[in-house]
Amino acid sequence: MMDFKTVMQRIREILIAQKKKKKILDREIASALHLDPQYFAVIKKRNKIPYEAIAYFCKKEHINMNWVLMEQKPTYLSQT
Repeated sequence: MMDFKTVMQRIREILIAQKKKKKILDREIASALHLDPQYFAVIKKRNKIPYEAIAYFCKKEHINMNWVLMEQKPTYLSQT
């Protein structure tokens, strides 16, 4: 079962690699997901994953959403 902390840690890893910083704050994750920082704090407390925001983030960054949500390795599509 996925939880908020695990999913946000994967997004944090992506942002660390992109920004080449050692530490990414919650407000930076909220900004990357186009969420208000106060709303991010509320959903963090409620352990509610913002699926739509993550979907847009993954599309924009060309990240496999299955990896972010379920840690599934990317699969390759075959050309037919």
